[in-house]
Amino acid sequence: MKIEVAEFAGFCFGVKRAMDMAWKELENAKENIYSLGQLIHNTQAVGKYKEKGLKVIDAVEGKISGSIIIRSHGVSLDVYNALKEQNVSIVDATCPFVKKIQDIVYKSFSEGKAIVIVGNPKHPEVIGINGWCKNSAKIVKTIDDIESYSWDDSEYSVVAQTTMNIDQYEHIKKKLTATVDHIEFHNTICLATKERQDASKILSKKAQAMIVIGGYHSSNTQKLTEICSQNCPTFHVETKEELDMSLISSYSHLGITAGASTPDWIITEVVEYIQENSK
Repeated sequence: MKIEVAEFAGFCFGVKRAMDMAWKELENAKENIYSLGQLIHNTQAVGKYKEKGLKVIDAVEGKISGSIIIRSHGVSLDVYNALKEQNVSIVDATCPFVKKIQDIVYKSFSEGKAIVIVGNPKHPEVIGINGWCKNSAKIVKTIDDIESYSWDDSEYSVVAQTTMNIDQYEHIKKKLTATVDHIEFHNTICLATKERQDASKILSKKAQAMIVIGGYHSSNTQKLTEICSQNCPTFHVETKEELDMSLISSYSHLGITAGASTPDWIITEVVEYIQENSK
């Protein structure tokens, strides 16, 4: 069996930066270290950090003693203000590309423009971004969502979730342009997202089947699965333990890609497991 890993797969810059910052804090910890939500959408990777002493909390409730890490997805302005009021030490691991979106939204909203976020309304990145315009944004995940809103003569400023499917974004952009009179677009889809999506698309057209490795709650991993599924049989797994060799052993050319929250060691484990069990 030929096993081919996509040119771009696994940790992106923002995730690696957040994980490195968190690990450094844990290595030098003299007090409690918290993360506000899961550091990344990868249970196995976060598990190693919990073993090191990281405490994951879902919200800031009561007095916190120690340092708190803002994960790569970022948080709302209100959360920052709440933490500052507590005088808690903040380790801001927000992805710089997400921070750029927050700045665009805050500036545009301050100028009186209405905000549109193209993305998943339930994703923590989108929830955080919306918090920089007082949660007033129109959030568009699909073209159908555009029809559900009423649009006035306001000036609209549009940003996109960093992990948005590029083709889907272009369809939404075209529809918004035809629907709204005064609108400006900020294409904030991360280059790493585009690289992974493009590489996965190319490989899935060559391979007989694809394995996508990443957390089931990872937005960018789900999108890689969607892209690959359009071209060949695709199997989404988090770890090597979930591989069903009876389903993939008949393929002579297997492609592998991984979401931006998937560490290299998990990719290596999957490749080695397939190699060992396909002989």
